[in-house]
Amino acid sequence: MLFTDVSSARAVKAFQRTGFLIVKKGKHIGMTNGIRKIIIPRHPRINPYTLKAIIRDVGLTDEEFKKLL
Repeated sequence: MLFTDVSSARAVKAFQRTGFLIVKKGKHIGMTNGIRKIIIPRHPRINPYTLKAIIRDVGLTDEEFKKLL
């Protein structure tokens, strides 16, 4: 499943629900849960393939991420 209309703000909120915290803001948003680090590009619409890779890096399935949105 590709998420074609997810903004960086929505993605950050979804990842915060899984325990990730924002550690750096700038052109990109850095987040960590103490074990894993992820970088989210700040865009009104994140590229679906980039978001899919971030979701996979976090260890979530598409369905789990969809429930978090």
